[in-house]
Amino acid sequence: MTGATLLQVALGGAIGSVGRYLSGVAMTSLLGRGFPWGTIFVNILGSFLMGVLIVVLAKKGGAPFAPFFQIGLLGGFTTFSSFSLDALTLYERGQAELAMAYVAGSLILSLGAIALAFWLMRSLLA
Repeated sequence: MTGATLLQVALGGAIGSVGRYLSGVAMTSLLGRGFPWGTIFVNILGSFLMGVLIVVLAKKGGAPFAPFFQIGLLGGFTTFSSFSLDALTLYERGQAELAMAYVAGSLILSLGAIALAFWLMRSLLA
C-alpha cells in the first residue's frame, strides 16, 4: 500500500460521502421521510455503478484507478456496493452456497450487532 493509494481512497471517499448526503437530502425532499428512500437509492445506484466500474476498469486497463473509484468513491457513497460485489464474486466462482451464507450471515449478524449495541448502550447509559 502506498501513500498515493491512500490518497486515492481518501479523496474518493470524501466525494462519495458528499454524494451520499446530497442524494439523501434530494430523496427526502422528493419522497418524504416515511421510508429510507435515500439509503435504498444509494444502495441500488452504488451497486449498479460498481458493476459498471468493475467491467470498464477491467476492459480498459483501469486497475490503477480502482482504489479511487471502488473503495473510495463508491465505498463512501455506499458500502452496500462492495457487499454486492463480494456476493456476486462468490457466486460467479461457483460458490453459490457460500454466497448465500455470506448474504444471510451479513444481514442477520449486522442486524444482530446493531440490536446488541442498542441494548448495551441503552443499558449502560440508563
